[in-house]
Amino acid sequence: MLLQKKHLPHYTVRDYERWEGDWELVEGIPYALASPSLTHQRIIGIIFMLLQRQLEENEECKDCVVTIDTDYIVSEDTVFRPDIAVVCGNRDEKLTKTPKIIVEVVSSASRKMDEEIKPLYYAKEGVKYYLLVYPQEKKMVLKTLTGEGKYKDLPLDSEFSFELEGNCKLKLDPKEVWKRL
Repeated sequence: MLLQKKHLPHYTVRDYERWEGDWELVEGIPYALASPSLTHQRIIGIIFMLLQRQLEENEECKDCVVTIDTDYIVSEDTVFRPDIAVVCGNRDEKLTKTPKIIVEVVSSASRKMDEEIKPLYYAKEGVKYYLLVYPQEKKMVLKTLTGEGKYKDLPLDSEFSFELEGNCKLKLDPKEVWKRL
């Protein structure tokens, strides 16, 4: 490799905020986001609706919000844009607190980022639940954070309860998602 790291540009959140288009920034390196498919967007809408309804109905969850496609600022040179995130106690317009749940709908264009790169950062940041949704296979894989700061994979084929803060709990049943698709 002729191009050494010292020759590569290194961008920050300030640079990122001026760009047009859809990007993520990982340790100063920009990654373009692919245009989502109709199925991708429908899955996001379904999961958002199911989670949002529960947040609205549960007084214990009044400090938590579910977001779609909102910048998660990890550091001065790293910004992710999860398909869905559930965060509690965030007061900014961008996600500056670590989300409790992050959901990514995996496509061939996003597979490497979603399966290999993001889990490293999300585990380090303390994201408790990282849900990968595979529309083509109609399958979900839930990564749950262990006490050692690593993810344990759990195939999600029946209802799962996410414990957020205090008595705030959300449920998600993959069968309900696939039924609505």
